[in-house]
Amino acid sequence: MDEKLIALRLGVAALLGAVLGLERELRGQAAGLRTHILVSLGACLFTLASVFVEWTLGSDSPKGSNADISRIASQVVVGIGFLGAGAIIRDRGHVKGLTTAANLWLTASVGLATGMGFHWAAGTTVVIALLALAGLRPVERAIRRHRIKRGLKVEGSIPSASDDEDAWD
Repeated sequence: MDEKLIALRLGVAALLGAVLGLERELRGQAAGLRTHILVSLGACLFTLASVFVEWTLGSDSPKGSNADISRIASQVVVGIGFLGAGAIIRDRGHVKGLTTAANLWLTASVGLATGMGFHWAAGTTVVIALLALAGLRPVERAIRRHRIKRGLKVEGSIPSASDDEDAWD
C-alpha cells in the first residue's frame, strides 16, 4: 500500500469528520469539531490497520492468517456506542445529546468507509447528514409550533416553546 494513499485516506477522514463536527460546534454541543475529527480519524486508522495487516506484516504474518475487516469494524461500532452514551444527558425530564451521539456514531462509519477507500460513499453520507442536521431544523421548529398552537400536550423529552432550542439536539 502506498504511503501517499494511506495519508490521503486519513486526511479525507479527518476532513469529513471536521465537516460533521463543525455543525455540532456551531450549535454549541459538547462533542464538536475536535471530537468528530478524532472519531473519524481513529475509525479510519483502525480500518487501515485491519485492511493492511497482512501487507504490513509480510512474511511475519501467521501462516494461513486471513485479516477480517468486519472484526475491527464491529469493535469500532461497540466502542463508539460507549462514547455516544457519554454524550447523552438527562436533565429535568429532558434528554439531550441524542443527535450528537448519533452524529458521533455516523462519524465513525465515515472513518471506516474512508479507511476502506470508499471516499465517494463517505462524502455522500456527510452531505446527507448535514442536510438532516441543518436542513430539517426548520421542520422541527414548525412541528413544535404547530403542537403548541393546537394545544397538544407534549410529554417526555420534548421541550416547550420557551425551552432552549438546543434541547432538541
